[in-house]
Amino acid sequence: MATDAAESATKPGLRKPVFVKVENLKPGTNGHTVTVKVLSSNTVLQKGRSTSQNLRQTRIAECLIGDETGTILFTARNDQVDLMKPGTTVILRNAKIDMFKGSMRLAVDKWGRIEVTEPASFVVKEDNNLSLVEYELVNVEE
Repeated sequence: MATDAAESATKPGLRKPVFVKVENLKPGTNGHTVTVKVLSSNTVLQKGRSTSQNLRQTRIAECLIGDETGTILFTARNDQVDLMKPGTTVILRNAKIDMFKGSMRLAVDKWGRIEVTEPASFVVKEDNNLSLVEYELVNVEE
């Protein structure tokens, strides 16, 4: 019994996820946990031969996702494309912000997860698309 307490004291505990809203996402940040609805999904790249089992097929889709505070484009890769169907509610864990042509895109890499969950009760605010805001890197000289 005493060894269990000693073991749990030495092991770092899992921290609780902090859910953020879409409007609070900023360029260059990562580790976001977001609950969003998928509004649309467009396949932008499909490469590879499906006949060969050795060659892995590359698929990329741009999905418009959002919550009650705004929307953002999500870049889904390979198996993620199948999960991101319009009308689905998903939880994105450990998501990061990628910059593409000066605008923000949300992505989940190999360290993150996409979980399909029960439909959310919120209405998506579609007039606040964060991916339409263009950012420019400015060097500050002192």
